[in-house]
Amino acid sequence: MDAPLRFGILGLGRGSSGMIVALARHPVARITAAADVRLEPLQRFGRDFEVETFTDAEHFCASPDVDVVYVATPHQFHAEHVILAAEHGKHVVVEKPMALTLAECDTMIEAADRNGVHLVVGHTAGHNPAVKRMRQIVASGELGRLGLINVAAYTEFLYRARRPEELDTERGGGIIFNQVPHQVDAVRLVGGGLVRSVRAMTGVWDKNRPTEGCHAAFLDFEDGAAAVIVYSGYDHFLSAELRTSTDPTERHELPVGNGETRRRLRELTTENDEASLVAASGYGSGRYADVGGDLWQQELGHMIVSCERGDIRLVADGLVIYDDAGRRAHPIAAEGGVRGRRDVVDEVVAAARGVAQPAHSGRWAKATLAVCLATLQSSRERREIMVQHQVPTLDESLLIDGRR
Repeated sequence: MDAPLRFGILGLGRGSSGMIVALARHPVARITAAADVRLEPLQRFGRDFEVETFTDAEHFCASPDVDVVYVATPHQFHAEHVILAAEHGKHVVVEKPMALTLAECDTMIEAADRNGVHLVVGHTAGHNPAVKRMRQIVASGELGRLGLINVAAYTEFLYRARRPEELDTERGGGIIFNQVPHQVDAVRLVGGGLVRSVRAMTGVWDKNRPTEGCHAAFLDFEDGAAAVIVYSGYDHFLSAELRTSTDPTERHELPVGNGETRRRLRELTTENDEASLVAASGYGSGRYADVGGDLWQQELGHMIVSCERGDIRLVADGLVIYDDAGRRAHPIAAEGGVRGRRDVVDEVVAAARGVAQPAHSGRWAKATLAVCLATLQSSRERREIMVQHQVPTLDESLLIDGRR
């Protein structure tokens, strides 16, 4: 039996919570180290997992007990920390967005290539086993040629507790760097990866949260297929109301009530209160404790893929397919992780062991970021933007629960 793949966690904020759950449940991965500048969660993590801990990223990346570094630090540090890990010969998984600029993406890719390590970007929607199954159905041609992908999400995203930079677009704040990458990555995966152009609008509707809180975008693919993507994080209508299962009689409760997140934010008195809530939502908060294998993602909202001979809809426990024969359920088991996190780990393990090239590589993630940046440019200039740096979906490397 192969030895476990040893993972170190760089950053114990709220972004790492889902991956920690997936790693702890994975049969091959083992958590062996963690690093953070905040002592309280770091010490708690060290006690809970009985691993070495660091407050310095350099010493953490140099640890001989780490094979893979999982980077979950704030966006502005992604490039620095990925390069640092690669220079120490570690494979790297980095949270979305991969970086804030295409130039940063290039330096990260070059560092991984030069040091002979793999770089995987953990867009959870693109790793969602149901989304990957959608791609497999589309690529098989069983429903005919792909024509349209429709994705729309309405959430309370903008009114969750935020650090100041999370409300500043220039520093990676707002939905375009935080939520839209999930949508774009899933749409590119299903659509084959090669986006030709983007025409989009964005909205900044709250002067107290001065960053993009909504967008609508039309993506034109090279092969003539199209995608329509909508996201609003203004905490009015919540698309979780539309969440269903393969069994249409099953009912689901809303994770939060309409406007509840906005009301809680109004109760805070200072910016420091908001920052303290952000800090409290990291390791030890239990925010992913009951998510389990639910495949429906609020970052995507509803997702419908339309082909010549049928439609495919993402639901909480898999897919529903509508074709000339009627409606049929296509349940999918999602084991051992949180909404695609297990699949992120599977992809890293396969790459590290030479089984398959990662489908969600640095070049793939750079292409996703290029679409997101084109969305901002299109909205600002009110015109169609031609997109560069696109790469195709690597179908032969798509893994679901460790299998093609």
